[in-house]
Amino acid sequence: MAALVDRAPLLAPLVVVAGPTASGKTTLALALAEQFAGEIVSCDSVAVYRGMEIGTAKPTLAERARVPHHLIDVAEPDQPCTAGDYSRLAREAIVGIGITQRGHLPIVAGGTGLYLRALLDGLFPAPQRYEPLREKLRARAQQKSPTHLHRILTRLDPAAAALIHANDTPKVIRAIEVTLAARAPITQQWEQGRDALTGYRILRLGLNPPRAVLYARINRRAYEMFDRGLVEETTQLVERYGFECRAFTSLGYAQAIAVLRGELTRDQAVALVAQGHRNYAKRQLTWFRKDPEIQWLTGFGSDEETIAQAKALVANHLPPLP
Repeated sequence: MAALVDRAPLLAPLVVVAGPTASGKTTLALALAEQFAGEIVSCDSVAVYRGMEIGTAKPTLAERARVPHHLIDVAEPDQPCTAGDYSRLAREAIVGIGITQRGHLPIVAGGTGLYLRALLDGLFPAPQRYEPLREKLRARAQQKSPTHLHRILTRLDPAAAALIHANDTPKVIRAIEVTLAARAPITQQWEQGRDALTGYRILRLGLNPPRAVLYARINRRAYEMFDRGLVEETTQLVERYGFECRAFTSLGYAQAIAVLRGELTRDQAVALVAQGHRNYAKRQLTWFRKDPEIQWLTGFGSDEETIAQAKALVANHLPPLP
C-alpha cells in the first residue's frame, strides 16, 4: 500500500477566489499572484467581451500589467460565450502547456458561479437546441416581457430562476428548453454526467464582507460607472454591434441602453443598476454558500487582515519546497 501511495501522482495546486460583486476579488487575487508567482484566470461571464470595460469592472490595464491575466477580452459582444466555451478556454489556459506547465500558480478569480462550476466540476450533457421552441419563447418575451419568461422558469425550476437574471432572456430560454426537453429541472441535470477538472488540489476562498458595507460599496460603484462614461461606452458599442447583442442584457449595459432610448433617466438607471447588483450579490452568496469546500474570509479582498489570512491559507496549500 505504501508503494502505491508513493507512486501516486502529485496534484498541482490551484486557488479560487470567489465572492459577491464589489467584494474585492481582483485586489486579493493580485496580492496572491504577486506573492506566489501566480497567473489570474478571470471567471466573469461579461468580462470575456471586448469593449465592455466600465460596466464589467474588469481589472484595469495597469493591474493586468502586474501579472498575467486570462479569459478577459476573448470574444466580441455579438459572439456567444457559454459556460461550456468558458470551461474549455479556461482549462486550455491552466492545463497542458498553460499556467501549470510554466510552474506558476493558477488563481481563478470571479463571481460567475455557473462558469466556475463548469471549469471545476464540468457540465452535464445538455440536449441539442430546439429552434421551434426557442422562437416561441422569444416571441412570448417580446409580446409580454422577459420577466414573464422568468416566471415560467420559476415554476419549472425555482433554483435555476434564482441564479439567472430576469433580463437575461437567452439564458432563461435555454434553461426552459433544457428543462422541458429532459422533463427534469436543469439544476438537477447539472449534477449528472460531469467531466470534472482532474489533477489539481483546489483551495477555494470566499469573500463575505459585512453586508451593509458591501451594499454601500455597490451603490457607490453604480454611480461611478455612470460618472466614468458607461452611457458613452454603450453608445459606441451599440453603434458597432446594434442593440440586440446578448451581452448588452447584462446589468449596467441594459440600463444604459434604456437611457439611450429615453426609457429611463440617468438617476433612474443608476438606482436600478445599484439595486440589480445588490440582488445579484445575494444570489452569488446563495450559490457559493452551497459549496462546503469554500473557506470564508469575513472581509473585503482589499483589507490587510483578509489578505494576510488568504496568504497564510495559500502558503499551507502549496507543496513544500524541495
